[in-house]
Amino acid sequence: MSIFIDGDTRVLVQGITGKEGAFWTKHMRELGTKVVAGVTPGKEGLDVDGIAVYHTVRRAVENHPLDAAMLFVPPRFTMDAVFEALDAGIKKIVTIADGIPLQDALRIRRAAVEYGARVVGGNTSGVISPGKAMMGFFPWWIERVYKSGRIGVMTRSGSLTNEVTAMVVEAGFGVSTLIGVGGDPVPGTRFAEMLPDYQADEQTDAVVIIGELGGTMEEECAAMVAEGTFTKPLVAFLGGRNAPAGKRMGHAGAIVSGGVGDVAGKTRVLKEAGAAVAERPRQVGILLADVLGTPL
Repeated sequence: MSIFIDGDTRVLVQGITGKEGAFWTKHMRELGTKVVAGVTPGKEGLDVDGIAVYHTVRRAVENHPLDAAMLFVPPRFTMDAVFEALDAGIKKIVTIADGIPLQDALRIRRAAVEYGARVVGGNTSGVISPGKAMMGFFPWWIERVYKSGRIGVMTRSGSLTNEVTAMVVEAGFGVSTLIGVGGDPVPGTRFAEMLPDYQADEQTDAVVIIGELGGTMEEECAAMVAEGTFTKPLVAFLGGRNAPAGKRMGHAGAIVSGGVGDVAGKTRVLKEAGAAVAERPRQVGILLADVLGTPL
């Protein structure tokens, strides 16, 4: 069992004929992803490496059973592409677009909740279950960093994800499923909404969250640990601990406002709930070994 995606997940790529869509579709297939159809308006009848292309998601669904949609669509068109996938009955969607207009992101979030769907992103590298499948644009050298294993990873960061995950692997562990929820202020899916899936997954022994200053996603995870709805070990690394007060770091989601969202406060709440918090990326693997009783 994997979270969100595995080797049996049948994936549609929206924007498949574009430069990025075609390039990363090929890479996703090389990593085991079952890409079965693509969509680009006006390009029906073409194919990309043997993958049939359709005008609309509805047309693709009529011809292929589909479980998930991967969007390589510009920010200003992302909302319409998400709505099209949702209307066609697709419940798992990943969108990598950076800079989705805030009002569009709010509408995407609301629609996902109404449809009972999971929209991951925007501003994310995507989702990967190592050795099984990938939706997104993790780099071609990914096999050196992302080894299959029993540690779930959720991340808000792009730059820190590879570094922290490499430390998980160096400590002798591997990853069950990594989900990049994205760095925008309004992600389609939040950390706490994914924790029940990791809790239910028999192939996940612990979860690592890679957080940042700004927002309340890490505090929401702490609340689930404190109330006992998430009972597996939780290890966190929080970027931005040395950021000046009130400073936005990196992207739109990493900003402290109204006195809420600073790393010190997040660290305190997580520790009080019983989670382990690493001060440096290398400590993540050490803390996993401590809480799981597994030697490095």
